[in-house]
Amino acid sequence: MEEINDLIKQRLLKLDNLRANGVNPYGGKFAKSINISELLQNFEDAAAKEQKVAIAGRVMAVRSHGKSCFIDVKDSTGKIQNYIKAAELPEKSKIAFDNIDIGDIVGINGKAFKTRTGEPTVHAEDFTMLSKSIKPLPEKWHGLKDVETRYRQRYVDLIVNDEVKKVFELRIRMIARIRAFLDAKGFMEVETPMMQAMPGGATAKPFKTHHEALGIDLFMRIAPELYLKRLLVGGFEKVYEINRNFRNEGISPRHNPEFTMIEVYQAYGNCEDMINLTEELVTDAAKHLFGGYKVRHGDGEMDLSPPWERIPFREAIIKYSGIDYKKEKDLKKVAKDMGLDIREAKLDEEFASKIFEKTVEPKLLKPTFVIDYPAALCPLSKKKPGEPELTERFELFINGQELANAYSELNDPIEQKARFEEQAAAAGSKSIDDDFVRALEYGMPPAGGLGIGIDRLAMLFTDSDSIKDVILFPQLKPEQ
Repeated sequence: MEEINDLIKQRLLKLDNLRANGVNPYGGKFAKSINISELLQNFEDAAAKEQKVAIAGRVMAVRSHGKSCFIDVKDSTGKIQNYIKAAELPEKSKIAFDNIDIGDIVGINGKAFKTRTGEPTVHAEDFTMLSKSIKPLPEKWHGLKDVETRYRQRYVDLIVNDEVKKVFELRIRMIARIRAFLDAKGFMEVETPMMQAMPGGATAKPFKTHHEALGIDLFMRIAPELYLKRLLVGGFEKVYEINRNFRNEGISPRHNPEFTMIEVYQAYGNCEDMINLTEELVTDAAKHLFGGYKVRHGDGEMDLSPPWERIPFREAIIKYSGIDYKKEKDLKKVAKDMGLDIREAKLDEEFASKIFEKTVEPKLLKPTFVIDYPAALCPLSKKKPGEPELTERFELFINGQELANAYSELNDPIEQKARFEEQAAAAGSKSIDDDFVRALEYGMPPAGGLGIGIDRLAMLFTDSDSIKDVILFPQLKPEQ
């Protein structure tokens, strides 16, 4: 720590020296003529013509050779070597160069050439300090044992770790492709409230806030579902929202309190349409990102080739745990003996869901649609014709975790109200979303609805073990 403090003192002295000599250490606009990757792609031609270029970026290495120096400069697209001879620079450029450190952001005007060893290089004719770095970059960032420091100081992680930057670039391209896919199918992207008078669309503990002007408590949304379905009532037939949701629950490698989902609703569709849409959407993204259906997974590959397996909820539990929850006399005891947290569970179907999470989910490695969920677990889903104890719902599992959830949406206002009341009573509450019931009373077309976890899909595509690896700034405990 003392060594770091000494380095910072040295950099602060250089900062003072720049200012004392009339050089602004935090300059303004710099007119870049080209990105570094562009320059490197056509460097043979650029070097042959001694092309004049203006590049800007962060100094990542300094190699001094007497009165000349080589520095590596990195922008958002790549890195290139620069040759600088102090005697050739204008006076203010020379002062800036004399006070350079690794981590500084600089602008360089010069011409392209190749060194005797064939290294693409820019011969600097002018040098501008754009941002003086006071804190030194860590030398052993890749090997940090405390990965939380990398999450907390993501800005440093991105500077020194190109692989981390590639993860987020892939995530951005994935979301762009999903948008393009849905837009091409006639879906419209919409926005719905993030602060709601009554949280709905999922079972989760919300974050609570207070609106001073209205004098009311509001909740950060746990899902956008009920507002998107109001749009179906209003006449929109195909809508989607890439949305931020907030759930005041635990943090784990798969859960962050603030997370991103995409929800999609299609009027006159059903659960089967959502199965097809999900399979097509995920495989389309894979093809555009990787050129095919295989994605890196550990030391091997995960094959996403369609069609994907389907298995009923009850059958999956029997297959992977040997338990038939319909035939067990005391399912609560079975779940308790398995060491499951059943404090909030009351119904046999809820105990079965806990058993499913423990015994089935980790085994669903290849893409699998789990279908035919019990109606008691699905207050917003239509019941299966001929089997009223089941619903037209699926969840998609890949690599042992849920990625998507979909229904044939319930559009009967009387049944919806009854299910809301049952759900509220089970939670010890009397409050239900009367406005949503009122919307259904005006008539909502039959519809299929789908939710996909964007963060978890990014985990799959980047072969990441933790959701924190695919969220730029994950929620963390306060810094000590």
